[in-house]
Amino acid sequence: MMLAPLARVSREVAQTSARSRKISLLAGVFRTAGPEDVPVVIPYLAGRLPQGRIGVGWNALKDPPPPADRATLTVHEVNDAFTALAAVAGPGSQGERRRLVQELLAAATEDEQRFLVGLISGELRQGALDAVAVEALAETSGVGAAVVRRAVMLAGSLQQVAQRLLAEGPHVLEEFLLTVGRPVLPMLAQSAGSVTEAVGRLGTCAVEEKLDGIRVQVHRDGPAVRIFTRTLDDITDRLPEVTEAALALDGDRFVLDGEVIALDEMGRPRPFQEIAGRVGSRTDVRSAAVAVPLSPVFFDILAVDGEDLLDLPGAERYAALARLVPEPMRGRR
Repeated sequence: MMLAPLARVSREVAQTSARSRKISLLAGVFRTAGPEDVPVVIPYLAGRLPQGRIGVGWNALKDPPPPADRATLTVHEVNDAFTALAAVAGPGSQGERRRLVQELLAAATEDEQRFLVGLISGELRQGALDAVAVEALAETSGVGAAVVRRAVMLAGSLQQVAQRLLAEGPHVLEEFLLTVGRPVLPMLAQSAGSVTEAVGRLGTCAVEEKLDGIRVQVHRDGPAVRIFTRTLDDITDRLPEVTEAALALDGDRFVLDGEVIALDEMGRPRPFQEIAGRVGSRTDVRSAAVAVPLSPVFFDILAVDGEDLLDLPGAERYAALARLVPEPMRGRR
């Protein structure tokens, strides 16, 4: 896929506030993009680089060369250039990065230059665009948005679902199942203006305590335990006490959703900053666990004994959670 239409659509999406227009623009991209383009196109539209940080600062972006007269860049050529930039290291790396950036910008038209600079600097980031992309994929494929959204949640990757959906058709969505050991995109809370408004929207509901901890998803398959963050990072090695807690439960195969917190000598929650520092620590984990021991508190169960519980009402899932997890390890409601 050429970069020029992607740059144009990105600009038009940023200029409109109408969700329906955004969906239409993205659906147009998906109709013309090949399945092999999707892993690059989706993050670019959201203003993200698949490579993450590539070490390019504003100095490398200053004084860009004159733009090219015509569009010749493809998204894969641009992606290869970013991969090369991310690999630059050692003495003279700043100069080499600037050279590569200037070389890339020289091959770009004026519109493409604006897009690339925004992409590199992070100014292009559009955080809510993934949700719009799900609806655009649904429109392109002729399936319901809820079906695509569920597949993305279970796969943990919008790009993976989009690539297979565009390559193989709607029937492939049935293959995305809840699998123990593969993280699921977390269900996130929504805000309301008041308790009255929230209850009015939900109907019969439960009220739970709000914990100021780090979200975790715990998967156990026999003796194997894996722990994931809300961004699906695997942090199993950093939380040995959570692994021990999961292995102590009277169940062999399950997926739990909850948070880890730290308590002081009086049993009161320690500051969030201490919890975050402990979860982020990768060195001398055992000593860190002694200094700031973490306690898991679970508020949901997604699967148990090979049964997917996602479609059960919340009350039934909580009953299943109570059968597996003792009260001190459950969120109070």
